[in-house]
Amino acid sequence: MRINVDPARVADTFSRFASNPSLQESAQLFARGLPVLEMIQAIAMNENVLRAFAGFESVYPGGNLERSVLEKLILRVSRLHECQFCINSHLAIMKGLGISTNPTSEAVLSQRERLALEYAEHMTRDSNRIPDAFFDQLRNMFTADEIVELTFIVGFITMLNRFNNALQIRYRGELDGVKIH
Repeated sequence: MRINVDPARVADTFSRFASNPSLQESAQLFARGLPVLEMIQAIAMNENVLRAFAGFESVYPGGNLERSVLEKLILRVSRLHECQFCINSHLAIMKGLGISTNPTSEAVLSQRERLALEYAEHMTRDSNRIPDAFFDQLRNMFTADEIVELTFIVGFITMLNRFNNALQIRYRGELDGVKIH
């Protein structure tokens, strides 16, 4: 990681947010006396940033979309941005939830998942040129509030991917075998 992390500061800051649903995976590590995920360590170096991150718990993991749609969407966006941390941590989360980790196989994708992933690709490649015909398909499968949530998640994960890539944050298998809710 490109920044120096003070473990005592991280523990102190994280302890104030450990019950937040968006931090549940790191909270499980923290409760066992282990370091929280490297991304959360970096974020916890600034309490205001951790507070902002924790504020998104109503969308992830607690939004209106099915968890399988969310996880596959996060994985697709993270692969497009080559974010090692998000790819590997969300593969572990998906395994812990019993969600197929092969989201590119059309055989395992629902129509909603397929459209959500296609939307993520459109947004990531050029959000100014998403075809109207595609949006018609999206509106036939998702409600307006779900489309807003999809759009937000793609943007949010893009920001996290950029954060992790710039700071060279890595996933090191911390969640392997951790029960995810």
